[in-house]
Amino acid sequence: MMQKPSIPKGTRDFGQKEMAARNYIFDTVRSVFKSFGYAQIETPAMENLSTLLGKYGEEGDKLLYRILNSGDAFAGVDFDKPLAGQVCEKGLRYDLTVPFARFVVQHQGEISFPFKRFQIQPVWRADRPQKGRYREFYQCDVDAIGSGSLLCELELVQIVEQVFRKLDLRVCMKINNRKVLTGLSEICGFPDKVVDITVAIDKLDKIGLEAVEAEMLQKGLTREAVEILRPVLLLEGDFASKVAVMRGLMASSPVGMQGLDELEELFALIADAGVTMPCEMDLSLARGLNYYTGAIFEVKALDFQIGSICGGGRYDNLTGIFGLPNMSGVGVSFGADRIYDVLTGLDKFPRALSSGADVLFANMGREELKYVLPVASALRAAGLSVEIYPEASKLKKQFDYATRKGIGFLSICGESEAASGTVQMKNLATGEQQSFGRGDTSALLAWLKG
Repeated sequence: MMQKPSIPKGTRDFGQKEMAARNYIFDTVRSVFKSFGYAQIETPAMENLSTLLGKYGEEGDKLLYRILNSGDAFAGVDFDKPLAGQVCEKGLRYDLTVPFARFVVQHQGEISFPFKRFQIQPVWRADRPQKGRYREFYQCDVDAIGSGSLLCELELVQIVEQVFRKLDLRVCMKINNRKVLTGLSEICGFPDKVVDITVAIDKLDKIGLEAVEAEMLQKGLTREAVEILRPVLLLEGDFASKVAVMRGLMASSPVGMQGLDELEELFALIADAGVTMPCEMDLSLARGLNYYTGAIFEVKALDFQIGSICGGGRYDNLTGIFGLPNMSGVGVSFGADRIYDVLTGLDKFPRALSSGADVLFANMGREELKYVLPVASALRAAGLSVEIYPEASKLKKQFDYATRKGIGFLSICGESEAASGTVQMKNLATGEQQSFGRGDTSALLAWLKG
């Protein structure tokens, strides 16, 4: 029986129209990254498991896709039984930050610090597929490593603002500091449970306050400790009032006070830079990944219901795991797939966005093909995307092809055009038609472009 084609759950095919839309996102993000002096790199889809394990916390490790060794490694393996651990030595990357840290350490002699890089590549997580959550998705990461200056954080805030301004999306950036969360764990009497507390707090928007408190109790916190944390999670007001309350609560925690100092300096820089994107301190923001040590960010779309569409933070110790200590970095990751869903849901993709060529030359026969080939080459050399229909089919079939692909202009050059030395061009959107001299490429270009 013939097998019905399918793809794994949590993955998607993208046709030509979808790819035109996705490339619009990638090109927008890439242009902003480059405008701030970031350079592009790429790392392999797979990494050694030793590189990935232990970097994302216990829950993150469970979502790693492990890759089986090939060839002779399978000799005598019984696939009906659990595979021995040594059979899996590699895994698909979970994010782009840990591979980036590995890259920095491995190539430290070839790069200059601070090192500013961006990556636009897919990542994989063995998560439960649902709206806005996929098992394969693209991240657009931008990081600066080798400097602890809060100017790097400011630059990321500005990058976020510019990207979403160009995409015409209203967003809000939520900002916190992991040092503040560490201070909270200290003042409630459980400094050794900062990871448990932050993992629970990170779920506040998803499962609600009661469930978060229940999880913290399950992790070993006392009812008294939870009571101390509750008003902090529900704290409201402007930035200055929140900081004032927190300074009163955390006077006994030097690390917590340092986190508040960093937040105050960052928000002052944001004001000085004239950032108009809404930025707010959110003390419930935790970012579940264990490697964050300072400022943390999440970006939410204001006009579309979906999870965060961008997030990141400061990490001080990530490269130390690979043998390069004291190399602080900070970065954010744009979730291209969620941004795509938001732009689609809000109908925000540009109307002129097309997956097709700019111009299609109809194929009227061998002699006519010889006539239009140099014209097509001249238009391509001028930067246009040009197709020639491959067969001398009926004109209706060629016209329908241009319409389905969203091609803007159609040229039909037959015997009469060849005899008169002209090129006929039709705007398929407006119906306007124009005739040009075969050698008058500049006039033809001017008409096509506008």
